[in-house]
Amino acid sequence: MRFPTPLPREMKPAVFLAALAMAVLGVAAGAAGRALAQAAVAEDVRAFSIASDSLSLSAPEGWKRVPPKSAIVETEFSVPSEGEGEQPGRMTVMGAGGTVAANVERWLGQFSQPDGSPTKDKAVTKTLKLAGCTVTLVDIPGTYKDMPGGPFAGGNSVDRPNYRMLAAIVETAGQGSYFLKFYGPAATVAKHADGFRTMIEGMVPAAR
Repeated sequence: MRFPTPLPREMKPAVFLAALAMAVLGVAAGAAGRALAQAAVAEDVRAFSIASDSLSLSAPEGWKRVPPKSAIVETEFSVPSEGEGEQPGRMTVMGAGGTVAANVERWLGQFSQPDGSPTKDKAVTKTLKLAGCTVTLVDIPGTYKDMPGGPFAGGNSVDRPNYRMLAAIVETAGQGSYFLKFYGPAATVAKHADGFRTMIEGMVPAAR
């Protein structure tokens, strides 16, 4: 922001002050506009869709969208860790076949309990009706048998004690089922559990 120096004789002090105020307001408006644009970009990064773009969701603030680690994953987010040295949480989104019961059973099989008890006794399931879909929520704690390369990549699994998984199976009309799975260290999942549920409960039909 520059003004002629010296001040032109024909520009009276009041006129100069008015021009200065307008310039300051213009700079402030420009900064506000840039901030709004940046916020919109951030919101767009958090927003994603499933079922051939027919359903829209928005990930919690602070979750970072990242390239999927597996070709079968459509959308993936990294979730900030809770505690120094802890791994970040991971949320994956994908479509898949199989019944709800079969997939829940498969997830239960990915966990074991330190006391040797059946994982199904520690898990919690809940069914909701959202955006015209049946949604099954699953909450599983325990030692997670992680497959870093994905379930179909082969290789050795890694046991991760004190983990937790929150998952949602969305049964759509005509588009099959979609799976949103958030897992990580128990403290990290606990911190972001409300955000995950809010994301699922906020699912709406996409605007056309």
